[in-house]
Amino acid sequence: MSRIVIEGAQVATLDPSRREFVGHVVVEGKQIVAVGPGPAPRYDGARVIDGSGCLVTPGFVNTHQHLYQWVTRGLAADATLFEWLTTLYPVWARISEETVYVAARAALAQLARTGCTTAADHHYVFPREGGDLLAAEIAAADEVGLRFHPARGSMDRGQKDGGLPPDSVVEDRDEILAATEAAIDRWHDPSPDSMLQIVVAPCSPFSVSGELMRESAELARRRGVRMHTHLAETTDETDWCREMHGCTPLEYADSLGWTGQDVWFAHGIHFDDTEIKHLGSTGTGVAHCPSSNARLGAGIARTADLRAAGAPVGLGVDGAASNESGSLVEEVRHALLFARARGGPQSLTVRAALEMATLDGARILGRSDHIGSLEPGKLADLAVWNLNTLPHAGIPDPIAALALSTPPSLALLLVNGRAVVENDVLLTVDGVALAADVARTQARLLA
Repeated sequence: MSRIVIEGAQVATLDPSRREFVGHVVVEGKQIVAVGPGPAPRYDGARVIDGSGCLVTPGFVNTHQHLYQWVTRGLAADATLFEWLTTLYPVWARISEETVYVAARAALAQLARTGCTTAADHHYVFPREGGDLLAAEIAAADEVGLRFHPARGSMDRGQKDGGLPPDSVVEDRDEILAATEAAIDRWHDPSPDSMLQIVVAPCSPFSVSGELMRESAELARRRGVRMHTHLAETTDETDWCREMHGCTPLEYADSLGWTGQDVWFAHGIHFDDTEIKHLGSTGTGVAHCPSSNARLGAGIARTADLRAAGAPVGLGVDGAASNESGSLVEEVRHALLFARARGGPQSLTVRAALEMATLDGARILGRSDHIGSLEPGKLADLAVWNLNTLPHAGIPDPIAALALSTPPSLALLLVNGRAVVENDVLLTVDGVALAADVARTQARLLA
């Protein structure tokens, strides 16, 4: 069994006591076996990494993404959400298995290079001639080496029924439910060290029928998997729900069984005080995507209020068509700054922002017993950030350096004990070749 010893580093454990110290982390195989201040115990045959000038954190957890969008970046650059969707849906209607594989490899590679060890993806566009798109992104995640939670999305309300998506990417409700259950049967691994878990994920209230929402919730709970959808992203959505259903998006989702500890919403910007209290009391999670929300002018989520109410709030990069960077470490900084722009400098601390990126994200995915903190017995998902650089040297608090300064490079990223990034180089795929693949694929898609 391989053994890696990181010593002499600043360590932010995110354990129940939130210990921080200069010390060591020891990994054996897939697990963390020792974490503590001072020098590490001596082990024969161990690989020893000098962590001086570095910060070790748990690996980041991305709670919302659309991997396929990596090959549609830079379009509708000045549009609102609904304008952006109507521009891009016809392009997305042409994606294929090959398109998704290339896009997913690139987006996941960027996530890895920015500290992410676990990624949730919400894929909801399934053109009839597209091939096995879920299999394509699962193969990409296996190749890049990230822990993966693909959410089998769906849409059954197309343009002919008053929805936004083209009818060519809309599926029949029975077809959706059968395909979703088949994905669970084929891929879902509930084991503690699982690298692959399926999520049930209708797209959004304005592209999905109430019947599909309700039946998807019943399917997810019968099979013991988690549930995810977009909700309360824009004021247009709120207006639409009031006009169509006579209630807010959350009231509508709640009436269909879509709150609880097994549920998390993407964005969650436009909740009122009563709704935030309800989310907290039910343990319903929110994936906060500050860069995408700013890019589309959707607003700033009330993250401090949600956290104070008891709702877990994780971070997400969202799709690269609304966040061309796709960098998870940047979301830490943006979440911090946007919360303070809304509520003042005490509304979110640098340590709370780090917690959102790690332990809160793990809680949302139902994995906090196994990832999200550095503790003996937990899985060896961790990031070693290099703070020996011009933008970071001299900042006395390493967590402030990580959260407030330029995103640092990675000295090491381990996923399940395997090195995925080292000295800022992705080890699992060729980044130069991948960039060329992305350029060719996007040119073909847009031709």
